[in-house]
Amino acid sequence: MTVTTATPTATAIRLLDVHKTYRSGPEPAHALRGVSLTLPTGSVTAIVGQSGSGKSTLLNCAAGLELPTSGRVVVGERDISGLSPDDLTRFRRDHIGFVFQAYNLIGHLSVRDNIELPAVLAGRRTDQEWLAHLVTETGLGDLLDRLPSQLSGGQAQRVAIARALIARPTVVFADEPTGALDSRTGAAVLDLLRSTAQRLGQTVVIVTHDSRVASAAERVLVLADGLVVDELTAPTAEHVNERLLAVAR
Repeated sequence: MTVTTATPTATAIRLLDVHKTYRSGPEPAHALRGVSLTLPTGSVTAIVGQSGSGKSTLLNCAAGLELPTSGRVVVGERDISGLSPDDLTRFRRDHIGFVFQAYNLIGHLSVRDNIELPAVLAGRRTDQEWLAHLVTETGLGDLLDRLPSQLSGGQAQRVAIARALIARPTVVFADEPTGALDSRTGAAVLDLLRSTAQRLGQTVVIVTHDSRVASAAERVLVLADGLVVDELTAPTAEHVNERLLAVAR
């Protein structure tokens, strides 16, 4: 089959001076303090930082789960910063894929039905040729009729990856995707994410605190106190860990 890239633009996502402030207490909490970044189409980027550095908030704003207090978030060619909640929901459904640590598979649905769920929720027919291609890419061909309870952790995460890709999203966010897996299975899942991104032109953003996970990416952005404080290219786990330790001092 002919495989098309996730988006025709050279840039998958841009954050422009993004701030996020929470006002749940007497003093405002500044989770993001002016983050600007550009992620090219087809890239694999890891975002790392200590607890409280702003990783989760950055993911939420970049993925349209939360709106920034100020600044702009552009996914593909669409500025999503000012969209209404309903428009954001529709945009995420069509343009954002998610892979979570907990898999989030529906227990009473088969592997096939879990993969097709985003299309069903959107009221669209699944492209069966694309589904077959994803099943081949993720090695799920013999598992389509199984329930999630009949899968290993690695198999369940591969289903989650296929589900994230079924709508050909502009970008896939993977939040601690190997956190529930042993090191060997986790390494296999990371290799699948990376190789799938390369073969399909898919943009992947991995949010993690684990230097080994981050080293699977082409580029690592280090967050501290709501700011991007460092950038590493073709990193090793040792290099990422050194930078995290340096930032924590």
